Amino acid sequence: MKWIDIPPFWLLACMALTYLTGQVGGADTGLDLAVLRITGGALIAAGVVLMVLAVLEMRRFRTTVLPHMTADTLVRTGIFARSRNPIYLGDMLVLAGYILWTGVLWAAPLLAGLFWVLKHRFILPEEQRLAARFGPEFDDYCRQTRRWA
Repeated sequence: MKWIDIPPFWLLACMALTYLTGQVGGADTGLDLAVLRITGGALIAAGVVLMVLAVLEMRRFRTTVLPHMTADTLVRTGIFARSRNPIYLGDMLVLAGYILWTGVLWAAPLLAGLFWVLKHRFILPEEQRLAARFGPEFDDYCRQTRRWA
């Protein structure tokens, strides 16, 4: 079942819960749905761009994008020079955008849930593996680059 414990599963689960919440409770927020859709679409696009840039940079260095595997290379260039976790940041932006796009604003607590899962299921274990593998180089990277920049 390890295939299910990847960030896209958790993101899609939160999006599905947002959709179901909207089906049960509706999406009447009293706000202009067109503005929500434009803003939400922009956040979704920004999140996807972050993810694509990160995957391309990791592929360039021939290291894994799978969160439970140990990286062969500590990628510090490209988007990783700005954020240690651009894919997870992208996940958060996509969910925030989807919540806005659907107008189901009371699904916003799912953002906190996704944040918790990403941090505890993926980021912290990844950082432990990176610290063990790259030692002082990873410590230096952490001092120079923020997690959620």
